[in-house]
Amino acid sequence: MAKKAAAAGKATVKVTQIGSPIGRPAEQRATLVGLGLNKLHRTRELEDTPAVRGMIKRVHHLVKVDAS
Repeated sequence: MAKKAAAAGKATVKVTQIGSPIGRPAEQRATLVGLGLNKLHRTRELEDTPAVRGMIKRVHHLVKVDAS
């Protein structure tokens, strides 16, 4: 998916999981899975949409964001 977004010239955002979901509410764990993150230090390059930005905002304390 990331290659398609980059090829189309759309803005992307790199999201890296830096915090553990252990002891966090189920909603936050589900949000990390929705972003495609499930282990520490995994990085995903996602299309920069309002939906993705909202998910990042919910778990901002568990992820590091690099705008591309």
